Amino acid sequence: MTTLLYLVRHGETDWNKQRRIQGSTDIPLNDTGRAQAAASASLLAHRSFDAVVASPLSRASETGSIIASRLALPAPTTYPGLAERSYGEAEGLTDDEVLAHYPDDVIPGRESRAALLARATETLAEIAVRYDGGVIVVATHGAVIRSVVNAAAPGTADRHHTPIRNGSIHSFRWDPERFHAELVRFDDPIDDASDAPGKYSFEYQNPLEQRS
Repeated sequence: MTTLLYLVRHGETDWNKQRRIQGSTDIPLNDTGRAQAAASASLLAHRSFDAVVASPLSRASETGSIIASRLALPAPTTYPGLAERSYGEAEGLTDDEVLAHYPDDVIPGRESRAALLARATETLAEIAVRYDGGVIVVATHGAVIRSVVNAAAPGTADRHHTPIRNGSIHSFRWDPERFHAELVRFDDPIDDASDAPGKYSFEYQNPLEQRS
C-alpha cells in the first residue's frame, strides 16, 4: 500500500541565525524555531496522521515532539538515517570562514550527496514499510529534504534558487510498486502554505548546499 510521508524541516537554531554550518553538530532549537515548529504543527493538524518520526538531532527531534503533541500522537521514534548531512571540518564555521579555510571547496569529512541520498532513501523505505499505508510526519533537515526532492522531482528544488525554509513541509507518496520503492512527489496545499512568500525571513539552506 502507498504510504504518505510529510517531510518537515526543523525550526530555527542560533547557528541558523548566525549562518553557521550545523551538519551533524547537535544544536537545539531557539524560541523562533519552536514557534516555527508550532506553526507547522497547526498546518499539519488539518490532516490526520498515524505517527511522527524524526532525526535524532535535538533540533529535529524537538520539532517532531512539538508536532506530535499538537497532533495527539506519541513522541517521535528517531532514525539515525534522517540526521543532517555531515559537513566535516566545516561545521561551526560561517560561509566566509569556509571560503577562507577551504577556497578549493575540498572539506575533510564532508559527506557526499550520493551517500546522503542513499541513507535517507533507505531510512524512508524502512519507515514506509513499518507504517505501510499510513500517513507519517518526518521531522528532519534541509539537506536531507533537498536530496529527496531533487531525486523525486529533478529540478524542483534547484539548490541555488529554492530555499528549504525552517518549518517548511514537503509531501511525498512512497510507491511500493517500483524498484527500490521510489518517492513520488504529490501536490498538497499544506506544502505551499508552509512556504508562503515572506512567511519567514530565513531563506537559505546553508552556504555549502549552494556549492557541492
